[in-house]
Amino acid sequence: MRKFADFMDQHPVVPYIRECDFAVRTPWTMPERRLLDYLLIYIQNGNCRFWVDGKPYLFEPGQFCLIQPNSLTVLEGLGNTVTPFAHFDLFYNPEREKSFPTRAGQTVLSAYLNLLQPRLDDLLGMDIPCRLHLRYPSKFRDTFLQVVECWQYRDPIMQLRAQAGMTELSILLLEDYLADRPSQSISQQTLNWITSYFSLQLDQEVRIEDMARRANLSPSRFNAVFKEQYGVTPHQYLLDMRISHACELLRNTDLPQEQIAAYCGFADVHHFSKRFRKKMGVPPGRYRNERRSVARD
Repeated sequence: MRKFADFMDQHPVVPYIRECDFAVRTPWTMPERRLLDYLLIYIQNGNCRFWVDGKPYLFEPGQFCLIQPNSLTVLEGLGNTVTPFAHFDLFYNPEREKSFPTRAGQTVLSAYLNLLQPRLDDLLGMDIPCRLHLRYPSKFRDTFLQVVECWQYRDPIMQLRAQAGMTELSILLLEDYLADRPSQSISQQTLNWITSYFSLQLDQEVRIEDMARRANLSPSRFNAVFKEQYGVTPHQYLLDMRISHACELLRNTDLPQEQIAAYCGFADVHHFSKRFRKKMGVPPGRYRNERRSVARD
């Protein structure tokens, strides 16, 4: 899961529909090919048999199939079928408009590695099945059918609705397959905002309850997750940031200690001096004089 969090720091989840349609067909076959992107198929009517990386899967009406990038596939409709589908990128790629749904017989992708989407199961360290098992299948189905419908209209508003719907589907999918691993999947991602949050709150009271609510965690769980990620408690982390900012102001400004204490969120100058000395080993005034003396030398 750390791999997934690290990857998302550089490649955020920004779903992008490449091709989307209602496929109404008599018995049909899509010969062997490998995919550059994700392919989501809903079996609305009829039955299908799909081979994914050599393994056959039978699909009945009401089921969803998710085929991940670089999978070797053969798709077959066993009779008359209606199979709404979407080719889409899950992760942002600045070259995404150059990508395409691969064609029959296209199994070697070495010339297009810059366009190949990463696989979710590789990043998550777990297998996501081709036949999706969804907690809210009706919601997933209705959203997907709305996405396909909107995509048929080429005006900007409807295209935007389709892309927004695909984002919602991606959220539902990730929630389903990350649900059993909250401490790993949520905590690392959720607390990336904490340094910025503390920086904006240095001169104010900071409450654990407020931060926990923002992270969608209970206060006790927030404390545990925070310490796991940063190695200290939220209180200690914030105190260290306040002392660090106070050091900067003492070195680089002529602000009186009372004002520095207020800027850094301390109740008064006495509280500031006590906390500063405990952390830095010297009182604020001595720290300022010593640093300026070093700077002059």
